[in-house]
Amino acid sequence: MSVPSSEIARLAERYTPAMVRFLRDMIAIPSESTGEKPVVERVRAELEAAAFDEIKVDGMGNILGRVGSGKTVIALDAHLDTVGVGDPSTWKRDPYQGELKDGIIYGRGAGDMEGGMAASVYGARIAKELGLLDGVQLWVTGTVMEEDCDGLCWQYILREKVLKPDVVVITEPTRLGVYRGHRGRMEIEIRTQGRSAHGSAPERGVNAVYKMAPIIAEIEQLNDRLTATADPFLGKGSCTISAIRSTSPSLCAVADSATIHVDRRLTHGETWEGAVRQLEALESVKQAGATVSVLDYAVPSYTGLVYPTKKFYPTWLMSEDHPAVRAGVRAAEQAIGKQPVVGKWGFSTNGIATCGMFGVPTIGFGPSDEVWAHSPDDQCPVEHLTLAARFYAAFPRLYLETMP
Repeated sequence: MSVPSSEIARLAERYTPAMVRFLRDMIAIPSESTGEKPVVERVRAELEAAAFDEIKVDGMGNILGRVGSGKTVIALDAHLDTVGVGDPSTWKRDPYQGELKDGIIYGRGAGDMEGGMAASVYGARIAKELGLLDGVQLWVTGTVMEEDCDGLCWQYILREKVLKPDVVVITEPTRLGVYRGHRGRMEIEIRTQGRSAHGSAPERGVNAVYKMAPIIAEIEQLNDRLTATADPFLGKGSCTISAIRSTSPSLCAVADSATIHVDRRLTHGETWEGAVRQLEALESVKQAGATVSVLDYAVPSYTGLVYPTKKFYPTWLMSEDHPAVRAGVRAAEQAIGKQPVVGKWGFSTNGIATCGMFGVPTIGFGPSDEVWAHSPDDQCPVEHLTLAARFYAAFPRLYLETMP
């Protein structure tokens, strides 16, 4: 059965005003991590209006909607949580208005990534209405807590057997390119111990901040050395210090502990154990007797569920000749009318769990551009919603045709 591209295009155009309205409604609902319940209910209403065959909310609060009932299970994933606004004075527009101007929708979550949800719901609706789901269950997943802890939602979905997909399409912004992976990451803490003394006589104590100073310098040097293990596609790993803090009995006392937060990005081939050993082997760390630890995440979701995990988010990478990638390229060609860019994200996504932890074939295709993510110019072009919906409608059939 061929995919009727002209009919898909016609319906995508027809449903564009509905996608715009849906996206603007979601933007208007603040939905930072652990506070997604109101936007989940808005998504439920849209799934019901689109006549999805099944709608459910799992124990973590992820909402899942299904069309079709075939053997092959495909998931289109969009996380519903957003980061906060930050300093309101940096915004030129109301972050929660969903302003539409000159063909672009602005506001917190427009590109990262409620635009992906709007387009995937209508892509699935189009696929159902055109009878393109023979042999396929197509699920749209509105997942939670991704901004706080990438992939935790899919750890829950897969471990608790909420859904077992054969392939996942991450709808994070790709500027309508087909993405096949990204670097992993870790959140690591390094701590030095000192001994407090009165600030008037610092020689009586051991200042933990001074013990930390050479570690900071050596981590900066380590980042440069990581070039030696760069991957041809994903690039080099990286490390940077994103926070530093200290403790003391008062501001008139020697610091008795110091802690830095290390953001470590992992390229292909780098591991949790290797990254930790690399830091522990630094001469400054050994001299200071510092401790190196991977942080934990154990925060309740909006349902109250706590699902603890380590803050380790594995690298994942799909080969260019994998059927999911090839089907994605075909669907993108049909949607945008030209050969798509096959690339990678600079940031991290739920793919760290679906593919990185569980080995589920995963690709990315989404509206907007990641350069706007987490910025006061968060945005999504209306045209991208239309074209992305065309991709999502076409992908299931093309994936089946591409499978060996």
